[in-house]
Amino acid sequence: MRETWRWFGPFDAITLPDIAQTGAAGIVTALHEIPYGEVWSQDSIAARHNEIKAAGFTWDVVESLPIHERIKKGEGDLSTLFANYRQSMANLAAEGIKTICYNFMPVLDWTRTDLAAPVARGGTCLRFDAPKMAAFEIHMLGRDAARDEFSEATITAADAWFQASDDAARDELLRSIMSGLPGAFDRYDIPQLQAALAAYDGIGRDELRQNYKRFLEEIIPTAQDLGMKFCVHPDDPPRDILGLPRIVSNADDIAWIMGAVDAPENGLTLCSGSLGANPVNDVPAIARTFGDRIHFAHLRNVAKEPNGSFEEAPHLSGDTDMVALIDELLEAESRNQTSVPFRPDHGHDLLNDAALKTQAGYPIVGRLRGLAELRGVIAALS
Repeated sequence: MRETWRWFGPFDAITLPDIAQTGAAGIVTALHEIPYGEVWSQDSIAARHNEIKAAGFTWDVVESLPIHERIKKGEGDLSTLFANYRQSMANLAAEGIKTICYNFMPVLDWTRTDLAAPVARGGTCLRFDAPKMAAFEIHMLGRDAARDEFSEATITAADAWFQASDDAARDELLRSIMSGLPGAFDRYDIPQLQAALAAYDGIGRDELRQNYKRFLEEIIPTAQDLGMKFCVHPDDPPRDILGLPRIVSNADDIAWIMGAVDAPENGLTLCSGSLGANPVNDVPAIARTFGDRIHFAHLRNVAKEPNGSFEEAPHLSGDTDMVALIDELLEAESRNQTSVPFRPDHGHDLLNDAALKTQAGYPIVGRLRGLAELRGVIAALS
């Protein structure tokens, strides 16, 4: 397995010389400054690639080449958006960058309610708190339908939290929920988010699947021509939120995607944290089932609670058996005669991490701890 590190380019407080000290060999990044749907020029790609190479790294994975919301909604004439996407792929391939991680989550990327939840013995972590999410949906967005989507106990806790909260706490909750959007992407205020959600009215699970299948049919043949690997990132959290369907949340969803366009180029980013937050998922078993189509791995762990809440756990001590999972990934590598790039994901903020003001969820000390632990497991199993 090949050690990589996510770097947010000009938006990242962590520099490439800092990353060199972690021992990682490859970089995972994107041109976050380019608006969704526009072409990534080869010159822009080459400039970022040269910066990475000059620091002694390879650019192993693009994370992400984003999909415009109109494609997810199947809205209007999409020919220009698909053509732009394919041109960006060709420009990446011309620079020798052949693996693209992406997601098909409507409106928001990963979603958390707390960016600095305290953990035992010091430090903080990302947390998804079901009562806070319910309070946000019901009281701040005005989604009365959300009362049917959470348990009675969670609704009671949500009502209590909202009644006790002030404007500052509510603003912080909105900021936390928006923080999963990387780079220069505009954050929504409440009216903007309500408008974005309203644009999905009438789009349920079946409709979103249909739009996703169209995307794959438009893009995977180009990936085959260019020798590229595409790997979808699972939903985070792996459940419907904000009244929006999530269609990459479990083994059945993954099987549907792999079959929608049945080609090795149509693959999976195995994110152990995203999949691990769904109680129905056996993450090592998913790795065993889809090992031949795993092109990239995000390795992190979560601790789940009965009401649907979860928080980031240390890499080796959450609910997912990380040793068993890595064993399955190594077995797939051996079988396929390949090396899967992986990165430590969503570490705890430890020591001076908070002072660095890094991207939420992407501290240097916490991820370095995770990388060291994962490195030890891989060395032992190898």
